[in-house]
Amino acid sequence: MAYKDYYEILGLKKDAAEGQIKKAYRKLAMKYHPDRNPGNKSAEEKFKEINEAYAVLSDKDKRKQYDMFGSDKFHQRFSQEDIFRGFDVGDILKDFGFSSSDIFSQIFGRGRTGYGGFENKYGGEAPFGYEDMFGRAAQQKGADVTSDLHITFNEAAFGGEKRVSLKRPDGKIEEVMVKIPAGIDTGKKLRLSGKGAAGIGGQPPGDLYFNVIVQEHPVFKRDGDNVIIEKEIKFTEAVLGTSVEVTTLEGEIRRAKVAAGTKGGTKIRIKGYGITHLKGGGRGDLYVKIKIKVPEHITDKQRKLLEELSKEGM
Repeated sequence: MAYKDYYEILGLKKDAAEGQIKKAYRKLAMKYHPDRNPGNKSAEEKFKEINEAYAVLSDKDKRKQYDMFGSDKFHQRFSQEDIFRGFDVGDILKDFGFSSSDIFSQIFGRGRTGYGGFENKYGGEAPFGYEDMFGRAAQQKGADVTSDLHITFNEAAFGGEKRVSLKRPDGKIEEVMVKIPAGIDTGKKLRLSGKGAAGIGGQPPGDLYFNVIVQEHPVFKRDGDNVIIEKEIKFTEAVLGTSVEVTTLEGEIRRAKVAAGTKGGTKIRIKGYGITHLKGGGRGDLYVKIKIKVPEHITDKQRKLLEELSKEGM
């Protein structure tokens, strides 16, 4: 099912400022308000669309999620209850001379305000506009929620547990432990079952999904499950050969042999010191990338020696 674009509904561009969003909403809400279009079903539907679009775009967090996922995926993750949570159409339209009950009684009939003015069949008050306005039953599993999870390079490499503070829809802070599997990388997702939005009518809550973002390491670079570290050697060492000390991710010291005649950019493999494979056992490898240092300043003696080598064809 394809959903209408909220920006298009309000006649806005995606980079519209907060003030532009409010202005566009007020203008359209006045135009399509039921009191100004008595008996006009088309205007009523337009009014509903306008309110839904403004409920999302006027909320910074909801708008961020909408921009991130796009219209269709946003609606897969967020229920109408999520969309209208904390939104009060009566507050923004009160200076027009309309009350919330005025608005919704004209659309749905007297006594149905959409603001908890009627009882749902499961007991308790129905959420704003949820059952009547959108024609859905007031019983549904809670929506899934997404959040970013920043972890260190080493946490991604070796795994572990991380304590994370979550802000719940009711404003309370909850601390949870997130298990980080060894080998995870940026772009992967982690799921915490039952930590999403609350369900409706006794249904279970949704799940919480973390978008994993791995921080860069100051020394190591990741290439799949392999790790790359750069080592600089002298020109003469590249010609004659040498060995270099390398510190691994675990902090161990390993030596890598540099063969005579090694060119800049050459990678020397140290097997089994890379990233743990996310699926299956074993690890990637550590690669030492050789950089050849060219001196900026040389002595007269060094210059003469280099000139002699040049005459010999080097």
